[in-house]
This record gives sequence, structure tokens and C-alpha cells, in this order.
Amino acid sequence: MGLLPRFARYLAARRWLMRFSPAIIWLEQTVRRLTRSRWGVLDLARVPSVQLTVLGRKSGLPRTTSLLCVPEPEGDLVIGSNFGRAKHPGWSANLLAADSVAVRRNGTDYQAIPELLSGSAREQAWERAVAYWPGYRMEADLAGDREFRIFVLRYQR
Repeated sequence: MGLLPRFARYLAARRWLMRFSPAIIWLEQTVRRLTRSRWGVLDLARVPSVQLTVLGRKSGLPRTTSLLCVPEPEGDLVIGSNFGRAKHPGWSANLLAADSVAVRRNGTDYQAIPELLSGSAREQAWERAVAYWPGYRMEADLAGDREFRIFVLRYQR
């Protein structure tokens, strides 16, 4: 792992960084807009990420969100950490209602079937996610009793 991803992992495990989450989201959106969605902050830090496009469960309009991901052989894991806030992120509620989602990773587009993990599959995925991105454990502590939604975005064949 290179210097930038190591530094990003270090920063992500710092509680004080969570205070800047609105600025981080704004910066991500700004970089995406300026680069016509080719790059985001996570891309620049060389951290695996996806752009997830899912229809809004209420509006029916496409909603695109940039997320950190944990690459897996069958797809990508995404974690509804919401920077350790008490509420689930909106994209995760939209994903619960979706049969299929559009995903872009490393400039490649694919369709995926979202699967909410539970039980032992969720616990195993959580351990892999925390090993990959240690900041998730700190965010879980901040979130209190809220259990993060963990999805695998399975490649559609």
C-alpha cells in the first residue's frame, strides 16, 4: 500500500476528522463536478471507491453517491457508516428498496444486485471491512447502538 492510502487510513481513524464530514462531502462533490465524475477525493488518495447510482425510494430519481468500498471477488462491499452519525445514510435506505444499481469503479461501469448482509455473513464482512479500513471501528463507536448496514454489490452477469 502506498503512502497516500496509508495516510488516508490514518486520518480516517481520527475522531476529530468526523467534524469535517460536511466539508469532505462538499470537496468530493466539487472534485467530481470539476472532473466530470472522472475523479474524486478518494480516487486522488488512491483509496478504492465506487460511485453508486440508485433510484430514490420516494422520488424515483437517480441518486449518485461516492463511497469508499472494499473490493471483493464477487463485487464490492459498502458500509453505511455515515461518518458515525446516529442515523443511517440516505443511500442505504434507497439501496434497501432497489433490485439493481449502477456502479462505477476505476472508470468501469457495471450493474450490480445489492444484498444487505446479516448474521454470520455480515459479521465476516464487518471484520474484512475493519481490517481494510480501520476507521470503521471508530465510526461504529461514535454511532452508538446503530448497527451499520453492510451491502455487497454483486456483479450482475
